[in-house]
Amino acid sequence: MTLSDIPVEKVNVSAYSVPTDAPEGDGTFRWDSTTLIVCEMHADNQVGLGYTYGNQATASVADQLANKCLLHRPALDVPSLYESMLRQVRNDGSRGITSMALSALDVALWDLKAKLLRSSLVDLFGAAQASVPAYGSGGFTTYTNKQLAEQLSGWVAEGLKIVKMKIGAEPARDIERVDAAREAIGPSTRLFVDANGAYGGRQAVDFAKKFAEFDVTWLEEPVSSDDLDGLRRVRDRAPGAMEIAAGEYGYDSLYFKRMLEAGAVDVLQLDATRCKGFTGYLAGAGLASSFGCPISAHCAPSLHMHVGCAVAKFRHVEYFHDHARIEQMLFDGFILPRDGELKPDRSRHGMGLIFKHRDAERFVVWRSR
Repeated sequence: MTLSDIPVEKVNVSAYSVPTDAPEGDGTFRWDSTTLIVCEMHADNQVGLGYTYGNQATASVADQLANKCLLHRPALDVPSLYESMLRQVRNDGSRGITSMALSALDVALWDLKAKLLRSSLVDLFGAAQASVPAYGSGGFTTYTNKQLAEQLSGWVAEGLKIVKMKIGAEPARDIERVDAAREAIGPSTRLFVDANGAYGGRQAVDFAKKFAEFDVTWLEEPVSSDDLDGLRRVRDRAPGAMEIAAGEYGYDSLYFKRMLEAGAVDVLQLDATRCKGFTGYLAGAGLASSFGCPISAHCAPSLHMHVGCAVAKFRHVEYFHDHARIEQMLFDGFILPRDGELKPDRSRHGMGLIFKHRDAERFVVWRSR
């Protein structure tokens, strides 16, 4: 059997619900646990790892897709397998949970391909840079000002040069909280804020001008990402040094194309755990490049650092508190930021990650048979 003939032999899918270490919330939502969906793809004594964060139902969809589209087919033929999955979900819709399931499987396919070829994922993609900047992300609206200050200043002490906090749940408190954050991190650390679509258009413009007084340089999803006209109006009226960002809820390039054509963002956010894996991410990055728009990766830092290294005009990876905590807990090969950068270990094959089954067992809520 030649390398190109090696088939996908088995795919295991599991879901794990991991409690947060404190109550968490943003401008429009609160939660007390995060669900990790893990796909492990087996071929020729290698295991490709893919994952996403989402509803437990995502695991069931991924299991069905794997069985119908991937088993016994050549593992290296990622484009063919990707198209097979897209055709399979035509009648169910290719967005939402379906897209997240496809994302986890696509990531596992790329990780498996790199391992079969005895290559790091970065070397398989080809590197535009050896490392990518990371920014600490959390600062939840459920935190007290003390908790907020401790988390953000802790990241600064660890070498991160950018931090982000949540706003919008109680707009009357947002200026006070941003003030507390700026005092905690000092004048040289860049401060980002994320409203998760909580503001109205005029309200967002008003807050943008007030946040500028605290040297906030990034306002994420000030209004709903579905309101492209609203995003563009905020972008047109925000202080010149403040970038407007959105895109994390995009599931495909058509979504990103509409956002870019509307002139809605200064930076496009892509999430490979939602936008159909690394295949979808690279397609979105290419589209953004055609508009001259830089991109940033949303969450899942252990996954995004690899594809981020392969993309020109890549800004940074979101070192999101929940995901970094879970990935450090459950993935052998987890890499901490150093001097504000995430640098993949290119001596390890694939993403260099191995799932810790024994440590994860207490969190399991679903697994394939």
